Amino acid sequence: MSTGKRTAEARRSDPPEPIDADADERWHELVSQLGVEIAEPLTAALERIHVLTATGKIDRAGLRALRDEVERARQAGMIGQQLTRFASGRVKQSDEVLQLEEVLKSVLALRTRETQARGIALKHEMKSARVIVDGSLLFSLLNAMLDWALANAHAHIAFTVDFKTWPVHARLTCRFANRPADQIDESVTTEVPRRLDSLTWRLIEQTAWTMGLVLERKDVAGTTTLVVEFPKTAGEEMAGLSATEVDEGGAQSTNSKALAGSHVLVVASRREVRVLIRDALRNMSMLVDFVASIEEASSFCKEGLPHAIIVDSILKGNRFARFRDEILAEVPDFVFIEILEQGSTFEMSGTNGAQMARIGRDVVASSLPAALMFELSRGL
Repeated sequence: MSTGKRTAEARRSDPPEPIDADADERWHELVSQLGVEIAEPLTAALERIHVLTATGKIDRAGLRALRDEVERARQAGMIGQQLTRFASGRVKQSDEVLQLEEVLKSVLALRTRETQARGIALKHEMKSARVIVDGSLLFSLLNAMLDWALANAHAHIAFTVDFKTWPVHARLTCRFANRPADQIDESVTTEVPRRLDSLTWRLIEQTAWTMGLVLERKDVAGTTTLVVEFPKTAGEEMAGLSATEVDEGGAQSTNSKALAGSHVLVVASRREVRVLIRDALRNMSMLVDFVASIEEASSFCKEGLPHAIIVDSILKGNRFARFRDEILAEVPDFVFIEILEQGSTFEMSGTNGAQMARIGRDVVASSLPAALMFELSRGL
């Protein structure tokens, strides 16, 4: 973590030793950075609230800025929770053979609206690569990489999946301009923007280290290049192995925090249903937003899709069907979960031809976390 000016350089991120003075210092700095990234947007938000209290007025731009500031603070808090989980050493992994390029494509497709709203073009060139990793952690890593790139990129972000020659390891490369084109001078090495070393970058580092991956980041002449190397790359001899055969633990992880940081939108008009769902998801370390109608949900999703939508069954109808069809046309495997009015029903999507997962209101507390885990993981 930078404490002063740092010029552009190639940096290979190696995991810290378990017991090391430098590692202790790194965590002290990380805690300090967490405090800053939570306090700064909340301070700005509080100033806006003071103005609103004094004048009784806030325009649309001010309201949007207030929401963005609160969201930035919430995101920082969630990242802090995820980093704490990694630091505790309690993350359970279940390795499986996954098509790296397919998982990346699904993440990019899910966030197309968000990238378009920000005016960022996504470019990709991907070879077929099978890697042996924990699926939920890979999902979290790719989303964190995209979060980080979107926060820092100008004009476009390029992703490449290829192979290191020797040893033959799959590689994922993310490249973007970290400043506007008119501020880039390729003839000189420029100072690296401090925003590149954000909490999201720290989350990328820690997630990759936990997964046993190798990171190398270069910040040169206004361009940032991040290369993620996968030491466990499946060759032809691994093609027929199932997740269970690869998983040293013998079973898929049931850790309810495996998809920490995922974003869930709840569509429910009744307070008691919202409270029921909120309490069920409280310990999953997910970002959860609530809206009261399908119209509000549609408006919420215009600038970016969440990872899953939970809907109260009383709001289903023609408007919901159109809303769902629009999203599925864009992301065919998007996750929807319906909360039924009553009963102990617990059905995953595809069961008896069901188009979405269905959970009875009586078993929301016990079944909703498992349903989300299954539905969000099935596309990996």
